[in-house]
Amino acid sequence: MITVTICMGSSCFSRGNAGTAEAIQRYVAENGLQDKVAVRGCLCEGECKNGPNIRVDDTLYENVSPDMAVDIISRQLEAQT
Repeated sequence: MITVTICMGSSCFSRGNAGTAEAIQRYVAENGLQDKVAVRGCLCEGECKNGPNIRVDDTLYENVSPDMAVDIISRQLEAQT
């Protein structure tokens, strides 16, 4: 299982992580990945100037768009198989 943490601090949220969270949740639901992807939020990753940010397991991704987030998760899942 991979863990995706979406920064929901005010900077990342205002830069688009609300849409990113929706895209990730939709991707997980539409593909039946609830047993492979855990999605959670956090208040701040401390990298506000580089946001919006998400963390997949221990790797921080910066300047992430909704489409980029889905691609990152998809690639991570492929790497695990």
